[in-house]
Order: sequence, then C-alpha cells, then structure tokens
Amino acid sequence: MSRLFATKPLAVLLGEANASGHGALKRTLGAANLTALGVGAIIGSGLFIRTANAVSQASGPGVTLAFVLAALGCVFAGLCYAEFAAMIPIAGSAYTYAYTTMGEFVAWVIGWALIMEYALGAATVSIGWSEYLNKLLEAFGVHMPYAWCHSPLESAVLGGVTQHGFINLPAVLVVIALSLLLVKGTQESAVFNSVMVVVKVAVVLLFIGVGWQFINPANHTPYLIPENAAPVRNAAGAVVREYSAWNKHGIGGILGGAAIVFFAFIGFDAVSTAAQEAKNPKRDMPISILGSLAICTVLYVLFGHVLTGVANWREFADPSLGAEASVAYAIRAHMPGYGWLATAVTLAILLGFSSVVLVMLMGQSRVFFSMAKDGLMPQAFAELHPRYRTPYKSNLVLMGFVGVFAAFVPGSLAGDLTSFGTLLAFVLVSIGVWLMRRSHPGQPRPFRAPLSSPRFPLVPALGAVLCTLLIVALDAFTLQVAVVWMLLGFAVYFLYGRKNSKLQQGIVVMPEELAEPANG
Repeated sequence: MSRLFATKPLAVLLGEANASGHGALKRTLGAANLTALGVGAIIGSGLFIRTANAVSQASGPGVTLAFVLAALGCVFAGLCYAEFAAMIPIAGSAYTYAYTTMGEFVAWVIGWALIMEYALGAATVSIGWSEYLNKLLEAFGVHMPYAWCHSPLESAVLGGVTQHGFINLPAVLVVIALSLLLVKGTQESAVFNSVMVVVKVAVVLLFIGVGWQFINPANHTPYLIPENAAPVRNAAGAVVREYSAWNKHGIGGILGGAAIVFFAFIGFDAVSTAAQEAKNPKRDMPISILGSLAICTVLYVLFGHVLTGVANWREFADPSLGAEASVAYAIRAHMPGYGWLATAVTLAILLGFSSVVLVMLMGQSRVFFSMAKDGLMPQAFAELHPRYRTPYKSNLVLMGFVGVFAAFVPGSLAGDLTSFGTLLAFVLVSIGVWLMRRSHPGQPRPFRAPLSSPRFPLVPALGAVLCTLLIVALDAFTLQVAVVWMLLGFAVYFLYGRKNSKLQQGIVVMPEELAEPANG
C-alpha cells in the first residue's frame, strides 16, 4: 500500500523543468502571453453561458455574490498554484504537484479529475460556441435544424412542435479546427489567443458600458431567489426549473451559484500547465496566475450586475427566451436600438470562445504529456512532433474524445462535471503546498503563498475548505456521475497505470540525464 503513495523525487522534477533540446517542450511564452492565456480561458463560456445558468438555477441577481465567493476560493487556491508553479515550473499542473507531495495514487486521481476539467471544459465551451453561432445565423435569416446543433439528450418545443437533438455538429467542427492549430505550435496558438483576448475584453466592456443605462432596478428585487419561488415551465407546461432544494434559493443559492460559475475561473489553472513553456517561469507564473484572476473577477461582477439588471432572472431559465445565448437575448429583448450590438457581441463571443477551447485543449494535452512521461499513460501522449515539438498525438486523441462529448452531451452536464474536476484539483493543490512546506522547508521558493507556514497554513486551509464546500453544493446528479468517473479512473490506474509506472518499476531518470545543453 505504501508504494501507492510513493512520491516523485523533487530533484527529478526540477531537472525536467530545466531540460532543453530534444524531448523538451519549447520555451516561447512571456508574462504577457501567459496572462493572456489565463484571461483567454477565464473569459468565455463561464461568463457568457454559465452566468445565466447560475442566475436561473440558484442565485438570481445574487450571482454577483456567487462570483465573489467563487473568486475567494480561487484566490486562496491561486496563491498555492503560484507557489508551486514558480518552484516547479513544469507541465502537468496539479498532477505534477500532487506527485511530489502526496504520492502517485493521489497524483493519478487528480490527473484523472483534470480530464474532467480540461477535456469536458473544452466540450462545454464548444457547445456554447454552437449556441452563439445559431444566434448569429438567425440574425441573417439562416436557421440551423435543431437536430444538427443539439445533443440527443436535449429537446425543445419550437413552434408548437417538440424537436429532438441528434448531434451538435458545429461544436465538433470547432474542436477539430483548434486541435489542428495546436498541433502546429504553441507560439502560433498563443498569438491567436492574445488577439481573441483583446476582442473578448472589448466586448465585455462594451456590454457593461452600454447595458448599464438599461438596468431596471426592479429586476434586482428580490436580490436572492426566494424559497417559495414558483417553478419555471416551458411552452408545453413542463417544469424546467424548480427552487425547493437548499442550494437553489436564498443564501444556499449563492453557494450553489458559486459552484456553477466556478467553471469560469479555471483560466489561471490552465496557465500553470504551460509553466514548462514559459521563458522565465519563476517571475512570470505568479504574475500571470494572480493577474488574470484579478482582472476577470472585476469584469465578472460588473457583467453579472448588468445582465440581471437588463433582463429578469426567470427569463434565463425559459428555453423559449434566454436559456441559450443569454447575452444576445438580453440585448435584443431589452435594449431597443442596439440590435447591431447583439450581432457584434455574438460574433465576438464566437471568436472568444474559440480561444477558450484552445486553452482547454492545450492544458489537457500537457497533463497527458506529463502522465505519459511517468508511464501512467501510453507513451504516445509524450511523443513530440518532429518539426513543431508539440504533443501532437495527444492533441489528435483529444480531438476525438472531446469531439464525442461536444456532439452528444448537453452543455449543462459537461459544465458541472468540469467544475467538479477543477474544485478537486484546487483542494489537493492547497493541501499540497502545506505538505511541501513540511517535507521540503529549505527548498527555494521564488514566490511564497502568505500565511502558509507548516504550523499555521491559513491560506491552504481556506482554499481547501471553500473548494470542498463548493463541491458539496453541486447538484446530486453531477456528483453521482463524478463518482462513477472517478471509480473508472481507479480501475484504469490499477489495470494499466500502476503496472507501467516508471516510479513503481524503480526507473528514475536523474536531472543530468534529462538536461541537454541549450546549444545542443
């Protein structure tokens, strides 16, 4: 049993982090690129899709408080991530940190959970991309058949007729296109992402600025969903949303809403997966992680305040009104004279969502890269393209895996599962910082999370507790599916990972064997 919790030597990880040449990822990203990478992942489906979901399912106008609560959990976890990323600047993110502090089995658990975070996150955003594409086409009089842009598990009453989904084709196509871009190279992908980040931030600021004058104060009263709120029904009279559960109204609704919008804060986590491609990770990683988190939290709170002030929160639960493409709906329905803005926002959101999918796919491929180098995943995931030096086989496998989820799974389920994977990663990283302080007190730390001494680990404890509370606040069905997914992961580890683990086999590659002179 003790071998399950054997840790990977820190010296080996530091050697891998300093390696260059053949078999090593290329260092091409500066602080600006990394911050843009974080903002690119944060501002996307979490803002333009999950905000309305949290509003209609749990928080009402109080979604602003849900964002603040989610951000608090992120701040504490982000400080822990920043310490790890500066100390161990290597691909793999929380997986790598857990391997160093809590052992191989825990590292596998978090690596498996990260699949939910990144792969399902990419699927969720690609589904949101499909929703906004439909709204853009409708503005030009083109209507895509419901069956070809929705999951088989979805249906809606349109024009008095019940429509059923078959495959979400636009979501699949955008996953394919961006996976191929990632194969081409990290620098090219980062440039594309930076351009998209500028577009997205401009759209958010424009909506906040213009929408502020259309806020109806009555829409903010009551500020939280009341316990006796009437259920929302669709055109056929069926209940599509009810609010009797503890985490669907009042103070509990803030916690439930925070669990939903937590999906929106996974960007700084994605930054840490690119640590091995950073030019100066010891300086740039803390700046990028905390900077992207701070920028986006302010924008989120302002955005949520304007969105729930322009349209009533119940409209976002109605499939015939604002349940899909909520921002475009709010503009067209409640901001007369700004129909052009709805079209412009929709186009910009499509471009912005593309960068989110890109970052999620990139993050997942880097986690697979690290797990494969340790023997816990097939070696193909660690193979780099002979010309582009990207983990191209990992990108191509992910293209198929994420494409299937994008095609056949509803966005709400994929998004909640993504939140579970993210929160679990944050809990373990927070605990890992405390354990590393105890096991390696003398290790140089270019950045130190404050109030995190071995005897008084306040920041790690707050990060772990808050994120655990948000996991509990997820709906029961999501937690059940997550448990099944984790049990499947245990089976894969004991049937494959443990047998092929280099650490279990006693294969330890020392740093001097990994590093190559920079000039060959």
